[in-house]
Amino acid sequence: MFVSFEGCEGVGKSTQLRLLKEYLDKTGQRAVYIREPGSTEISEQIRRVILDPKNTAMRDMTEALLYAASRAQLVREVIKPALARGELVVCDRYVDSSVAYQGYGREMGAELIKQINAPAIDGCMPDMTVFIDLNPENSWRGYRTSDRLEQESNEFFDKVYNGFINEIEASNGRIVAIKPDFDKNITSQKIISAMRDRGIIR
Repeated sequence: MFVSFEGCEGVGKSTQLRLLKEYLDKTGQRAVYIREPGSTEISEQIRRVILDPKNTAMRDMTEALLYAASRAQLVREVIKPALARGELVVCDRYVDSSVAYQGYGREMGAELIKQINAPAIDGCMPDMTVFIDLNPENSWRGYRTSDRLEQESNEFFDKVYNGFINEIEASNGRIVAIKPDFDKNITSQKIISAMRDRGIIR
């Protein structure tokens, strides 16, 4: 099975991934944990280029293609081999992030981003996508880090959030929206229950 986690900046995604790993470890359920962009030597190099705040001249299409290139490497080097071995793969962001950030945030169009990524993912889509549904205005983070994307405007992140919401409706149930609670453990239980209901974990 293949599960991805999505959300805007500062929604507690990293915390929820950590809590899921703790639960799976405690219950003896093995998984492969990866992040996007990254998790292979080549993909991590591409990540550094994408997020480097000095790269202010990067064009939107360049950014979109770099994400797809990183994804192509990850799919072939890690995701597909792990799935072929019957392992659970948990990915911090995947193609839905490109659709939301470049398709909606950069206003390149969701369909164009899906077309760009079609050869990159090679038919490899998550069985379930957990979307931590928190509007950027209400995010837990009161600051931005120094990476290039997090320096974008509030307007940009509003468009990204609305893009995610649009894609939930178009996903035929693949994307499951989880409203986070102030108590991170309650949010974790919501996510674990949703994954259990899909038969992905026990």
